[in-house]
Amino acid sequence: MSLSFPNQSRCYDSKRHAVRFWGHDGPMEMSFYVLADALRGFGADQPSDEPGLLNAFDANRDAICAVAAKAYRRGNKGSYDLAASDF
Repeated sequence: MSLSFPNQSRCYDSKRHAVRFWGHDGPMEMSFYVLADALRGFGADQPSDEPGLLNAFDANRDAICAVAAKAYRRGNKGSYDLAASDF
């Protein structure tokens, strides 16, 4: 099986200051967190509040999912933090 992202849901995690989304490899579900620094890297004009970070995620979902898939291939964990250095 390979990682897919059929669930378009995402949410803001205030403790991590990140946007959380989910990937699936068969029946297994993994959580991914795109940290605020990574999302701000997509556009300096995006505010760093919750709506701004969610908008940055939505506008760059394909690129984010590609980076998430690369992180997943490097090692199977329960959750993954994606920082600016990953992009």
